[in-house]
Amino acid sequence: MSGADSPGSTTAAPAVPAGLTSVEAAQCLAAQGPNALAERRTHPLLKVLAHFWGPIPWMIEAAALLAAIAGDGPDFAIILTLLLFNGGVAFWQERKADDAIALLKQRLAQRARVLRDGEWRDIPARDLVRGDVVHLRGGDVVPADVVLRTGGPLALDESALTGESLPADKQVGDTAYSGAIVRQGEMSGEVSATGMGTFFGKTAALVADAGAPSHFQQAVMAIGRALIIVTLLLVALVLAVAWGRGEPLVDTLKFALVLTVAAIPVALPAVLSVTLAVGATALSRGGAIVSRLAAIEELAGMDVLCSDKTGTLTQNRLTLGAPRPIGQAEPLTILAAAALASEAENDDPIDVAVREAARAAGASNPVASAFTPFDPVTKLTAAEARVAGDIHRVAKGAPQAILAWAKADAALQAEVEAQVDELAEQGYRALAVARRVANGPAEVLGLLPLFDPPRDDSAATLAAVRQLGVAVRMVTGDHIAIARQIAGRLGLGTNFVTAKAALAQGAAPDAAAILARDGFAEVFPEHKYRIVRTLQGGGHLVGMTGDGVNDAPALRQADVGIAVSGATDAARAAADLILTEPGLGVIRGAIEEARRIFHRMNAYAIYRISETTRVLLFMTLSILVFRFYPVTAVMIVLLALLNDFPIMMIAYDRADPDPAPVRWEMGRVLSLAAVLGVLGVVSSFGLFWVAEAVWELPRPTIQTLVFLKLLVAGNLTLYLARNDGHFWNRPWPPRRLLLTTGATQFMGTLAAVQGWLVSPISVMLALGVWAYALVWFLFNNQVKRWVLAAWDRRAARPTLAPPRPQRS
Repeated sequence: MSGADSPGSTTAAPAVPAGLTSVEAAQCLAAQGPNALAERRTHPLLKVLAHFWGPIPWMIEAAALLAAIAGDGPDFAIILTLLLFNGGVAFWQERKADDAIALLKQRLAQRARVLRDGEWRDIPARDLVRGDVVHLRGGDVVPADVVLRTGGPLALDESALTGESLPADKQVGDTAYSGAIVRQGEMSGEVSATGMGTFFGKTAALVADAGAPSHFQQAVMAIGRALIIVTLLLVALVLAVAWGRGEPLVDTLKFALVLTVAAIPVALPAVLSVTLAVGATALSRGGAIVSRLAAIEELAGMDVLCSDKTGTLTQNRLTLGAPRPIGQAEPLTILAAAALASEAENDDPIDVAVREAARAAGASNPVASAFTPFDPVTKLTAAEARVAGDIHRVAKGAPQAILAWAKADAALQAEVEAQVDELAEQGYRALAVARRVANGPAEVLGLLPLFDPPRDDSAATLAAVRQLGVAVRMVTGDHIAIARQIAGRLGLGTNFVTAKAALAQGAAPDAAAILARDGFAEVFPEHKYRIVRTLQGGGHLVGMTGDGVNDAPALRQADVGIAVSGATDAARAAADLILTEPGLGVIRGAIEEARRIFHRMNAYAIYRISETTRVLLFMTLSILVFRFYPVTAVMIVLLALLNDFPIMMIAYDRADPDPAPVRWEMGRVLSLAAVLGVLGVVSSFGLFWVAEAVWELPRPTIQTLVFLKLLVAGNLTLYLARNDGHFWNRPWPPRRLLLTTGATQFMGTLAAVQGWLVSPISVMLALGVWAYALVWFLFNNQVKRWVLAAWDRRAARPTLAPPRPQRS
């Protein structure tokens, strides 16, 4: 096809404005910017540096500074390596998520047919500018807001923009909005708005301001703050005592270094990031791509799921219900007449639904000798065919248009209108069908109910989600009667109200008032956004599913935004979880996997806090009371390295999903961690007393004994933290966790016996330490059970978090 040819065919194009020249377009593009959503981009260097700012990085950086001041080069190098490793892992995981979204956007890149320099060309849609002349035809996605100038009419699928299932009819002078899909017709028009100036872009502007703080980040910060406070208090105490004793400054700084290194949860960000990354990989195998790792933890605690209807719970495909005969007409006769009035070559959703229903019912299929396509003015399609020697003229369309075509009397009009109203109350739209045989009078045959059916798996998925303790509410832009009808089919209930009635009356409703309803209808984007924020203000963790531009602001504001398969670019960009399989079937598995991941993170938090408490208290009391460093700086670094390998494996631990939404209960975590930490201090002092008072061993040998005990007992504590029951309860730990802990403990024992970087001890002493640690491990297991039982009796696990500040 030559550049002067029409974009739609080989015939001449309809008369359209002259369009822009390439020079004019380039100037406009420079002035207006690309036809794309504005994105807030952060320089990669700033992203990297952000991972070295915060309580935990500060602690590691402080330790490195102390090592430099003390002139301890090896320790400085090791700590700096750990700092870079932490930041590198966090940045890499964030980069992978950004790349996944970029790939999705690349796959969804659009092209447009534009008139430039008097020739029709295909160009990237992002290069369109205001004043460009574009051509739209069936199957195209409207690339910008376009004022239609010639051709028509045009049938547009605007479900992604408005939530409305039926196509919208557009004529000359109307605006076709960016993101709509052309279902029927061809028209040319002039671009009136691009990028953020389009209807699509204005909705996306809400997305940019939306967002909820991550509970995952809050929990990590809380753990970091707790460890910092404890460390600063103990370091200040020891520094004060050392100053009072007149101890050398260098020795005091070295102790501060050792104590700080002992307190730093070096692997905390890395372990939690790796755990989330491993979980994200598992979710992707199940058909869900995670674009924000922290959203996995939010998904585990999600207790309210707000779901869009069109394209999410339904198929976004019009379907016919049972025909409603008027008079003596048979259902097959109605379907046959409607099919005759549906053009076979047309992909109009209504015509497709009618033909499929007629074919499935076995209705007759005469060949039309003449056909009148749909006209937005007459609101009907018509056809004629010869049947049994007679000319049959048929028409289908809006009930009022068909009544006029058939010249129906008042009684018939009243009967038809009553049935139309009845169908509307049940959530159906109605098509009327009429027929005229030869020169006889026209007769209205009946009505065809139209609806967008639920997905096959929606009801089962929603029931499964509710069994997991998640309340489900439908939030749709469709008519309230249709919303009730679909919700009833899915078992969600029919207690619906329009968003205007619920949100525009005086004081804003609270979360309880919203949850008292089964759903909301006739909802606009700002309504969805307000519903999510209100629920969050009531302490709920809110998930939102959707597929259209109109869902994007709420997807971004929600704690877990879920873009379903086939979602628009705007919805995917705003979402935390992007489903690659049709329907919501994958959500149940995603919730269960998220709760397993949460369980692993909770176990690590307990382990890390208890170990930090044990080492800090034991070292501080040893120096204050006995004026003895129980372990050397090298031993502390060895402990950090040998412990990091097993705790990385917690990302692969087996865990049973909780039957209800889970939240960070820091009181529970800190209580158990504190008890286990104190027990560790008691057991360490017990070994110290035996080694010095009973066995009368030299101090360097005692340091090696303490080092080995801290290593063995620390690894065993990991098995105490991984579940609420006894350590032998199912699910059993995976092989990789067992092998890794076994290998590191073997290496630590070998180092103690062989004297690698420590004073050597005998095999018998090493076995004695192992036996001592195992006895305490069994005792600690029972104490853990008592502590958790007491905590759960004292206060039942809360189902809601306290209200939190909202972003403006």
